[in-house]
This record gives sequence, structure tokens and C-alpha cells, in this order.
Amino acid sequence: EVQLMESGGGLVEPGGSLRLSCAASGFNFRNNYMTWVRQAQGKDLEWVASISNNGEHAFYEDSVEGRFTVSRDNAKNTVYLQLDDLKTEDTAMYYCLQGFVCRDGSWCPSPPGQGTRVIVSS
Repeated sequence: EVQLMESGGGLVEPGGSLRLSCAASGFNFRNNYMTWVRQAQGKDLEWVASISNNGEHAFYEDSVEGRFTVSRDNAKNTVYLQLDDLKTEDTAMYYCLQGFVCRDGSWCPSPPGQGTRVIVSS
């Protein structure tokens, strides 16, 4: 069974930073791309970033490019999302997903994890 456990969210002021983590189990982590998505209240899931299985390639949604950084540690079966220069519009529940999914209208499964909430507010 695929299990994904997100953590690291919180309340931060605009311009602040957070580091999200996603611990994975139940599948061969090092053989899979990983994706971060987010869902603001009342809105659909939005693709944020994806990273290749070896971590060499990263892809970002335009609004987070240059502010967010996705990385992974295959020895720890964990993917990270560093959020810098946060804006109020980044407020959302953040989830991680197995695979390269949800980008540009592609298939987007329901997140199996509970997510981690990011609130950007002054």
C-alpha cells in the first residue's frame, strides 16, 4: 500500500519560508518521479512541482518558479519542497504524489496522504 506522509506546514508571514517533507513507503521510491500539488480552499488540486527519480530534473509551475525548490533523498525515501518568499496566494493544503502527475491537465489522482497546511498571512 502506497503511503505518503506530509509534514512541515505552518503559519508564516509573507516573504517567509517553510520546508515541507513527504515520507514515502509501500513502493519503490527511487524508481519514481514525485510530485507536489496544492489545494486552496474551494479550488481544485493545482500542480506545483515534480522531480525526477534521481533528482537531476525538476519542474515547476510558473507562479512558484524561482521561489520553491523540490529535492529528494532516496536513502530516506523522502521528497522535500522548500518554499521561499511566500505569498498569501500560496496558502493551501500541500500534498505529495507518486509519479509525474497533475501537470497541464494530465491525470491527477486523489492524494493518499493527509497533507500539510501552509498559511501565509500577516
